[in-house]
Amino acid sequence: MRRILAILLAALLPAFAIAEDAPLESLDTTEAGREWQAVGRLDLNGVGFCTGALIAPNLVLTAAHCLFDKNTGNRINAESIEFLAGWRNGRASAYRYVRRAVVHPRYSYSSKLSAERVRNDVAVLELQHPIRNTTVKPFLTANQPQQGDSIGIVSYAHDRAEAPALQEVCKVVARQEGVLVMSCDVDYGSSGAPVFSFVDGVPRIVSVVSAKAQLDASRVSLGTDLDEPLSVLLANLATGDGFETPRRPRSISIGVCWPKNNTGAKYIKP
Repeated sequence: MRRILAILLAALLPAFAIAEDAPLESLDTTEAGREWQAVGRLDLNGVGFCTGALIAPNLVLTAAHCLFDKNTGNRINAESIEFLAGWRNGRASAYRYVRRAVVHPRYSYSSKLSAERVRNDVAVLELQHPIRNTTVKPFLTANQPQQGDSIGIVSYAHDRAEAPALQEVCKVVARQEGVLVMSCDVDYGSSGAPVFSFVDGVPRIVSVVSAKAQLDASRVSLGTDLDEPLSVLLANLATGDGFETPRRPRSISIGVCWPKNNTGAKYIKP
C-alpha cells in the first residue's frame, strides 16, 4: 500500500520514458485504425473528453472520474455525454448519446489520492441506442494480467484529440491493492482508455486507465482491476441502477477540459 501511495503522490512529477516499451503509433488512417473502431472519444458536457471502449453493442467502459465535474465534484448529466466510436480527423464510425451510467459503488470522487480510489475508478455507460455497425466490434474482457506481462493501450490525449494512438507493447510493472501499475505512455485525455492483453493475438480489455504517475525515474500509468468491479457494474445495470436520460440531447459544440480556444484536453486526474 505504501508503495502505491508513493506513486500516486508523485503523479505529476517529470520523468523519463521506459526504454523497452514500443513507441506510440498514430491511428489516423482508415487502415491503421480498422481494428480499433470500438475505441472512441467520450465528449463530456461540451468542455472536455475522456477515452472509452465498447464491451457490448450498447455498453461503453471508461473511468468513473470522467463522469464528474472536477470543479464542483458533481456528476455530469448523462444527456451531455456522447460516445464517438472510432473518432478520427473530424468523423466517427458511430455517434451515440448516453442513456444512463453506473460507477462502482465504492468509488468516491474527491481530491485525495489513494489506492482505493484508483482501484474503483471504473464506470459503464449504457448508450441510448446500440451500435450495430459491422466495422465497430465490441471488445471482449479478460482477467487482469500478471506482473511482467505485455499489454497495450489505445487512447486519445491532449496532443492527439482528433485521432487515437496505440502503444502495443508496454509492461505490467506491479499489481498491488487492486491497482495495476503499467509502463504505458498516457497523458491528459487518456482517462478511461482500454488496456489490452494480446493472448493468442486477440485484443481483450483487462483494465482502464485511471491516472498517470511516476515510479522512480520513469513515467507509469495506473489502472483498475476489472475482475470484481466490472461484474458489480453489470449487475447494477441489470437491476436498473444509473441515471436516465429523459430525452435526446440537443446538438452541442465540443470543447476541451481547459478553455475552448486551446487545442488540448486537460486530463481529469484523481
